[in-house]
Amino acid sequence: MPAAIAAVEEAFRRLAAGEVVMPQRIATPIAPHKGLHLSMPAFVANVDGVTAADGVLTIKVVTVYGDNPTRYGMPTIQGLLLLHDARTGAAVALMDAEHLTAMRTGAAAGVATRLLARPDAATVTIFGAGAQAGPQVAAICAVRPIRQAYVVTRTGSRDHDFCAHLSRQLGITVTPMRDVRAAVETADVICTATNSSTPLFPGAWLRPGVHINAIGAYTRAMRELDGVAVQRAHVIVDHLPAAQAEAGDILLAQTEGAIGPDHVVGSLGQLLAGEIAGRTSPEQITLFKSVGLAMQDAVTAARVYRAAVERGEGQKVAL
Repeated sequence: MPAAIAAVEEAFRRLAAGEVVMPQRIATPIAPHKGLHLSMPAFVANVDGVTAADGVLTIKVVTVYGDNPTRYGMPTIQGLLLLHDARTGAAVALMDAEHLTAMRTGAAAGVATRLLARPDAATVTIFGAGAQAGPQVAAICAVRPIRQAYVVTRTGSRDHDFCAHLSRQLGITVTPMRDVRAAVETADVICTATNSSTPLFPGAWLRPGVHINAIGAYTRAMRELDGVAVQRAHVIVDHLPAAQAEAGDILLAQTEGAIGPDHVVGSLGQLLAGEIAGRTSPEQITLFKSVGLAMQDAVTAARVYRAAVERGEGQKVAL
């Protein structure tokens, strides 16, 4: 996770510097099967790619099928990433993108938490226990002295095993929590990592000083936070154009009149570049809203590729 955080932070710095080419991802609904197909290309200049600092060129293809776990025993999110040599355009590696996506998403939340959460944050509440949830907590633990994590899920069916695994992995106390209000009101950091289309809790429950990473909702119709939560928060997004196109948490709050069009302070890259302010007081509520960016996949995949080559791992195939 520390390596992923470093890679993703560099990507956000390159984005702020205008060194990223990243078209808005293409979303293809698969209505008969309640699925979604996403295509996400990116080029990031002036970062270590396949060879030296020649940049990174990738495209990730992801499918999101919400019924998969219950109907077929398969993951909700599946994907593949193709890594190119940015100098020649040659394809050099194909890798599974499920774990990669979870790690780079967690890493972005780690960067945001380091910049926005109170330095003494010790308790985190995570909504969700899917593939994204573990890396979210791991990233927060990498940048803050977390001692206690609470896990809130809709059914509770996976809570015990998930909490036991996360506790062993991170060396902290991880506890299932069915009292949603208590989980919200005691948290120093809250992460929402669900596929919900309705708010997970009333924003009035948020206590002063909490930091929120909202990463689950990725379409205009999805939301994990209500208008009150967004209105109360100092809001930073991963990328303004992406948020304006896909961040339902923000767009629905605006439609409802809870916030105005200028409520979002700016982007994570701008915050890293010192162009906008982060937390301004211990009592301020801060929110990082992310819909996920292809450049995060690109820089993380490049590091995975180089590590695999150095260790002699992976399988060579003829095209």
